[in-house]
Amino acid sequence: MNTAADIALIAAGGFLAGGINAVAGGGSLVSFPALIAIGLPRLSANVTNTVSIFPGYVGGTFGYRRELREETHELRRLAPVAMLGAATGAAVLLATSSKVFDAIVPFLVLLASVLLVLQPRIQRWVLSRPHDGFTRSFTALALSTFFAGAYGAYFGGGLGVLLLAVLGVFLNKSLQHTNALKGALSLVINLLALVVFALFGPVHWWMVAVMAPMSLLGGWSGSHVARRLPASVLRPVIATFGIVVAVVLALG
Repeated sequence: MNTAADIALIAAGGFLAGGINAVAGGGSLVSFPALIAIGLPRLSANVTNTVSIFPGYVGGTFGYRRELREETHELRRLAPVAMLGAATGAAVLLATSSKVFDAIVPFLVLLASVLLVLQPRIQRWVLSRPHDGFTRSFTALALSTFFAGAYGAYFGGGLGVLLLAVLGVFLNKSLQHTNALKGALSLVINLLALVVFALFGPVHWWMVAVMAPMSLLGGWSGSHVARRLPASVLRPVIATFGIVVAVVLALG
């Protein structure tokens, strides 16, 4: 039986995840451990977390709606590929035994933490890259997007950074337009994962009912905090926390 303290913990985890995603990214590194801390098995915690933080992706995409109007062609090309990847990743996750997932999840958390640390460098590279001579192969872009979608549905931490790198390699876009595409693709990946998990996954819906609105509220609050607290301050703190969580999960 869950206590008031458990409810307060996951509510705080959802709120912080939404706020952190709005400021710097990496919110899953807080909300996912919060679900584990109240005794949820790791695979169930992962599935429940994916469903719970979905509202934040909706808000992020809405914020880039002006840039997205100029990227409808790319979105139409890449969204089906991303969704196919997400369907594959979600299916693989549900086919993974709890024992196997328990063994690999520390490495997934560590990977998400490393991606969070690398995010500023990837953004600087996207801004400074030359405007010609880039690989234009749609096949390579589609394969990369597919695997990013599969990763996003399987675990999701660091998905935005991964997509930013993929789109930066293959598309000649400004950082704002790249971020807009990244947000929209993250939305469709998580939407597909949400549908699959809702139908077939071990989702704890009462936890979603607590965390989802708190994540939305946290995202709204974080958008205001972002004006005062630079991401460069928060990002290393969250990444360090993620590394600590990875070590604890590996030893636990």
